[in-house]
Amino acid sequence: MTRKRRKGGAGKVVAVTAVVIAAAGATAAALGFDPRAFFEEAEAGAAPETPATAEVVQRTLTETVTVSGDLGFGDVIGLDCLLSGTFTSLPKAGEVIGRGGELFAVDANPVTLLYGSLPAYRSLTPGAEGADVEQFEENLSKLGYDGFTVDDEYTDATAGAVKEWQDDLGLTETGMVELGQIVYAPGEVRVDAVGAEPGDPVRQGSPVLDYTGLDKVVTVEVELEDQELVAVGEAVAITLPDGTEAAGTIADSETLVSEDETRSGTEATTYLEVTVAADDPAVFDGLDQAAVDVGFAGDTAEDVLTVPVEALLGLGEGGYGLEIANGDTTEVIAVDTGLFADGSVEVSGEGLEAGMAVVVPS
Repeated sequence: MTRKRRKGGAGKVVAVTAVVIAAAGATAAALGFDPRAFFEEAEAGAAPETPATAEVVQRTLTETVTVSGDLGFGDVIGLDCLLSGTFTSLPKAGEVIGRGGELFAVDANPVTLLYGSLPAYRSLTPGAEGADVEQFEENLSKLGYDGFTVDDEYTDATAGAVKEWQDDLGLTETGMVELGQIVYAPGEVRVDAVGAEPGDPVRQGSPVLDYTGLDKVVTVEVELEDQELVAVGEAVAITLPDGTEAAGTIADSETLVSEDETRSGTEATTYLEVTVAADDPAVFDGLDQAAVDVGFAGDTAEDVLTVPVEALLGLGEGGYGLEIANGDTTEVIAVDTGLFADGSVEVSGEGLEAGMAVVVPS
């Protein structure tokens, strides 16, 4: 009995609603408005949105390990003076000095920069022989002096050219190269810091200045446990402070040890100091010293199925699944995960194939 009364009551409501709609329809028709369009639009708006999907892609997935580094001019090399006297001339920090240029002066006698890999370790006089003689003669020739043969023998002809060079420098024309008169570097140098002032006394072995090369590089400290990431010549990705990405190459790697004071004593830490050069040095233009990120290539999974990490679903029974979209229907399948890299993940599972569409929850 109660159910009948409720049904009857509902029927009256529907009837009234129908009358209202009919009356409203008549009024709206008179005004040129069809109310059915309103209800159709409401029903269309209530339809569920089509879920976003992504394609299962078969490709090689490479993990990127990002490490923070510092942009600068690379290794800072300290230069000591091998002469005695008084500093009469010194360069300024930031100054660039090339072959034949004056690094500093002692008692008004310039100390000259030459190019080479061998350090100056002795005075050169007629009769001297060796690789250091040939290196010096190559520089003398490059500076425009001639009349001698570039070889490993320091002859009287070499001494004659040296006298001309000394005369141009304002030095006493001895024909011999005194130890401490020349300094070798691989190329042009940039003065990083100066540790003396004109008028300071100098003894053999006194520190004078620090210098670097001219090329800007990124220096990164990599933990020893990640040393497999580092291989000289391998490509890396450099991210600049403004987010710009640039291609780079590992130029050098050196194992170093740092010592830190702790409550229990001194603790030593071994790490790799890695030097990274940009493939296009121009990307560093406008930057002096800055913090940058370097991305090293880590683990690689070749020829695997991948999906966006966001597509993974946590399953109630544990593990992960994917919601496969097939037309108007979807199906959840269980998958195994492998390598995670760059927002994607390696996946495998029964029936999973490249080209399938997977739902990516918003």
